[in-house]
Amino acid sequence: MAKDKTAYVCENCGQESVKWLGKCPACNQWGTMKEIKIGPSPSSSRGKSLSLTTQQRPTPQQLHNIETSSEPRIDMGDGELNRVLGGGLVPGSLVLLGGEPGIGKSTLTLQTVLQLQDRRILYISGEESARQIKLRADRLGPTNEGLYILCETSLEQIFQHIEEMKPDLVVIDSIQTIQTETVESSAGSQTQIRECAAALLRYAKTGGVSILLIGHINKEGTLAGPKVLEHIVDVVLQFEGDQHHLYRILRSIKNRFGSTSELGIYEMRHDGLRQVSNPSELLLTDNREGLSGVAISCSMEGVRPFLIETQALVSTAAYGTAQRSTTGFDGRRLNMLLAVLEKRVGFKLAQKDVFLNIAGGLRVADPAIDLSVIAAVLSSNGDMPIEGDVCMAGEVGLSGEIRPVSRIEQRIAEAEKLGFKRILIPAHNMNGLNKEQYKIELVPVRRVVEAVRELFG
Repeated sequence: MAKDKTAYVCENCGQESVKWLGKCPACNQWGTMKEIKIGPSPSSSRGKSLSLTTQQRPTPQQLHNIETSSEPRIDMGDGELNRVLGGGLVPGSLVLLGGEPGIGKSTLTLQTVLQLQDRRILYISGEESARQIKLRADRLGPTNEGLYILCETSLEQIFQHIEEMKPDLVVIDSIQTIQTETVESSAGSQTQIRECAAALLRYAKTGGVSILLIGHINKEGTLAGPKVLEHIVDVVLQFEGDQHHLYRILRSIKNRFGSTSELGIYEMRHDGLRQVSNPSELLLTDNREGLSGVAISCSMEGVRPFLIETQALVSTAAYGTAQRSTTGFDGRRLNMLLAVLEKRVGFKLAQKDVFLNIAGGLRVADPAIDLSVIAAVLSSNGDMPIEGDVCMAGEVGLSGEIRPVSRIEQRIAEAEKLGFKRILIPAHNMNGLNKEQYKIELVPVRRVVEAVRELFG
């Protein structure tokens, strides 16, 4: 009888080693090598299945001889999810949805499949019972006669049920609970997740069945399991949000069939997640008139513009050393903008605490928000409110210049739609713009000093 072998696998990146190492040679992390047991080699039947005959072996083909067909995507019945996926779910794709515990991953997935009335769906749960899923489904909305629930964790049994049902979509909640008999380790280990994901990918590509995996994240905020899991799947979606806020954001981290710069916004309610088609109206405060430290910026996420509220608080440093704290914005970029204010504009903020917050719990990386950050800081520093009908968009350079931003037409149209009277934009973006087609007043600015003069006189 063959003896079990022992190997060591890095929990962070999946690197394997025959002996224990204190530091992983691949990702340079300490204390991440964990011992796993590898069972004896499978029976010879598996080896025979891997040996392909001459007729089964793939042969090289010339690129222009390969036939392609534009298969229609599966409409998920959710405009936000369709946008993030790139127009819908591609048949035969493997999608991974990750997020923190309790953020709403299972709710979003179950709510979506309940709307697919004309599809045959197999929902596989390794964490909840069928009764628990039924109770959640009753709370979310009408039932779907084409939805089947299976509580199973064995990959071999799952494949048997898929072969018998022939579903259009398979949902696995979650990939960390699935295990295969070919690997002698517990469910959720690095090897189990990798082997199960690879087997599901092969089945999705050969059978043309779309598979949606739900995955957990670790304490560092990354998807649990080996890093190769993100390379195996076709699409990686991240479901983000603070449990203390009502909003949830669905981002695309990897997408082989579309853009990775799109996002979907949801509002958590007692009856499920509601799509937010116009996030600008929800992210802006109605009673901001007369408040200092508040500036409105027009940001872009992919091709979607929306207005966000930038809040700043500047106060005298109480403990001698000035603090710099940000929420939803890069702290290093804030330090750079404060240095620009001191060097190019002449405002001394070295001995003052600066706190910056993006309202609504959003995390923004668009550089066009720089101008609103500076405006909010100066407004709070001088206790001078900014007019409520003014918004802005512009990137700030180290020389104090306002650099041009992308998709300026969409930004202006969004501000005009929400009733703003003036918008500060980089002067370079005025090239080719027709002022007559906009009812909103366009104020071109070249430097930060000009923007300060326009806002505060």
